[in-house]
Amino acid sequence: MLVKSWMVKKLITIERDCTVVEALSVMKKYSIRHLPVVEDKRLVGLITESDLREVMLPSLVRDIPVDQVMIEDPVTIGPRDSLEEAARIIFKNKIGGLPVVDRGRLIGILTTPDILAAFIDLMGLLQTSSRLDVRLAEKAQAFEEASGIIQKNGGEIISVGLMGKGKQKTHFFRLKRAPLEPIIRSLEKKGHRVISSEE
Repeated sequence: MLVKSWMVKKLITIERDCTVVEALSVMKKYSIRHLPVVEDKRLVGLITESDLREVMLPSLVRDIPVDQVMIEDPVTIGPRDSLEEAARIIFKNKIGGLPVVDRGRLIGILTTPDILAAFIDLMGLLQTSSRLDVRLAEKAQAFEEASGIIQKNGGEIISVGLMGKGKQKTHFFRLKRAPLEPIIRSLEKKGHRVISSEE
């Protein structure tokens, strides 16, 4: 999944000579928490809700331009980078969003909720679905065998997750809604252990 498929393209921006009060007004109007600062469509900074909170009282007394409080060199990402890389950057830097820049020009913004929406979509969590949590038998091609059994018994796999290590490794199969009993019986007959299911 690429950043360009999930970023917000309809941008709300502000210029560097605008005041903090104006920036706050824009953020409230559009219910946003990240406001890119641009000059001729080029990203020159970023204002966040927490930045504004720190200077709210002084800015009510005098007009403070946003370029005095903005993040001057914000962490960015490119449109062809992966969503996984964006998630790593956001987590590592403890930030809530990333301006998307292509050859210096701001073309989008990607926030934590955008990434969450993408992963929810990828995992099929909002679809009517069933789930099987399976510890695979310790043998060659165990995953291929288990997924084949699921499909042969009418299960259509939406997504697969994996957690744990060694004997505690569990595969989470999310399927389009299907009767699970025949699938569970067939899996266990081949030595796979279904530790949890949800129809």
